Parts: sequence; structure tokens; C-alpha cells
Amino acid sequence: MNRKNLIWGLLVALAIAAFLSPFASPSPDGLERVAEDKGFLHLAEGKELIHALMPDYVFPGIASEGLATSLAGLVGTLLVFAAMYLLSRVFVRPKGNAGKGHS
Repeated sequence: MNRKNLIWGLLVALAIAAFLSPFASPSPDGLERVAEDKGFLHLAEGKELIHALMPDYVFPGIASEGLATSLAGLVGTLLVFAAMYLLSRVFVRPKGNAGKGHS
């Protein structure tokens, strides 16, 4: 994949994250809904194993819920992109170097 396609893909993903995330369903996800329906949601409230950077997909400290959700989408997209880019740089060999160095 060339750099131009990579940048376009990132820009499209960021646009989707910024402009569509405020329209996401406010309903609980599947696991949270089951816990709510079965009556044990209260057992998990306030007992996080890992501190969430953006709990409930809302960027902290922003008064506007729509803006906070958009920012959370942007930050999340950038973090996932950066992680996958770094992993690909570590584990994926360029096509031209596949047989070099081996006899």
C-alpha cells in the first residue's frame, strides 16, 4: 500500500469518527444490556479493572456531548491507527526484502 492511500484511508476514518460518532446509539451495548436485564449491573459499577481514558466514548472535560463524542472518536481512531501502523512496521517485511540475508 502506498503512502497516499494510507493517508486517504486515515482521513476517511477520521471523518467518519468525527461526523458520525455523535449519532451513535445511546442505548447500552449487548453486555451492559444483559447485565441490566439480569439485575447484576450494579456489581460492576465503579469497579473498573483498567481506568478508561474516555469512559462511555465521551472525551472528558468537554461540556458539549456531541463535541466530546466526536473528539473521543477522533482520538480513538488515531490511537488505533498509530498502534496498527507501528505493529505493521515491526512485523511486516517489505516485499523486496523477503529473500535477502538467507542462503
